[in-house]
Amino acid sequence: MKQNLLPALRLTLVLLVVCCLIYPVLVWAGAQLAPAAGQGVTVRHRGRVVGYANVGQKFDQPRYFNSRPSAVDYNAAGSAGSNKGPTNPAYLAEVHTRVEAFLQQNPTVAPGQVPAELVTASGSGLDPHLSPAGAYAQVERVARLRHLPVARVRALVAAHVEEPLIVFFGPAKVNVLALNVALDELSGQ
Repeated sequence: MKQNLLPALRLTLVLLVVCCLIYPVLVWAGAQLAPAAGQGVTVRHRGRVVGYANVGQKFDQPRYFNSRPSAVDYNAAGSAGSNKGPTNPAYLAEVHTRVEAFLQQNPTVAPGQVPAELVTASGSGLDPHLSPAGAYAQVERVARLRHLPVARVRALVAAHVEEPLIVFFGPAKVNVLALNVALDELSGQ
């Protein structure tokens, strides 16, 4: 028994030191190299924090660019997907309802041209980005409701397209919060 107990205790102590001391210190040290020292990059508008750059937020008013749907209602305390597969009848009905709502708000978009990210939730439920196509699909609605020229709103979207850091390493994307803050500044709100 002694020959089994001592190695188990030693292994437990080694794992406690590695998992409870060394690993957390390494993660903390790595976070210090990230923007804002791992505290999250805040977005400010008129001197006040309006959100975090890398956490999705709900924008469902028609005068804003809509966010990607969230399975967790944008609750950053716990991210999760819906865990419903593409053949789940409840999921299909939910997506169909979202497509119909999008087409009603954006009548110039053809039914087959609705970007998938505007009607399906991301795996985390907190994705702050859309594809450029997802943002461009909403330009006419936003321009009409803001009484702005379509070309000006389209140029605003183009200015907020973030290209991948390394060519062919990820898709281009648009941060919805940053785009909507710029839209408010453009509209004088």
